Amino acid sequence: MSIYDFEVKDTAGNMVSLKDFEGQVLLIVNSATKCGFTPQYNELTQIFNEFKDEGFTILDFPCNQFGQQAPGTGEEIAESCRVDFLVQYPIFEKIEVNGENEEPLYAYLKSEQGFKGFTGEKAELMDGILKQIDEDYMNNPNIKWNFTKFLVDREGNVVQRFEPTESLDDVKARIEELL
Repeated sequence: MSIYDFEVKDTAGNMVSLKDFEGQVLLIVNSATKCGFTPQYNELTQIFNEFKDEGFTILDFPCNQFGQQAPGTGEEIAESCRVDFLVQYPIFEKIEVNGENEEPLYAYLKSEQGFKGFTGEKAELMDGILKQIDEDYMNNPNIKWNFTKFLVDREGNVVQRFEPTESLDDVKARIEELL
């Protein structure tokens, strides 16, 4: 099993093989347009623009599972991201990242890189929120919130998971190492 064995739907409902991205460094993110972490779109756009010519791309999967913070259709979300945040990287159909309807790609990503805890500026806040929802949240690999990121190297290995609280400077530095 490899990242390249998966197909996902674009916002028009067409199947896209991740094999199309073979040889690139990928950052796969579950996003939301109405979240406290939504300003990360600006930094993600900057990172994408800086490294896109070096074989890097971001694959964006809107997800409405956390606080219903990704309202609208996949096409509406993509349009909003292109207008409001100047996003040029691929945005796919809205998906679920946990539970019985989770996108198979995300089951694979979580099996490769489980949850290791929150770090960064809002770590305590997220810990408090999640403990109210699930006292045992630390002990499963589920996606905890919007803007969880998975870094994939040029060979298709899922090499790191970044929680939404982690600094995008750290994410950027790791991307640079892989490029």
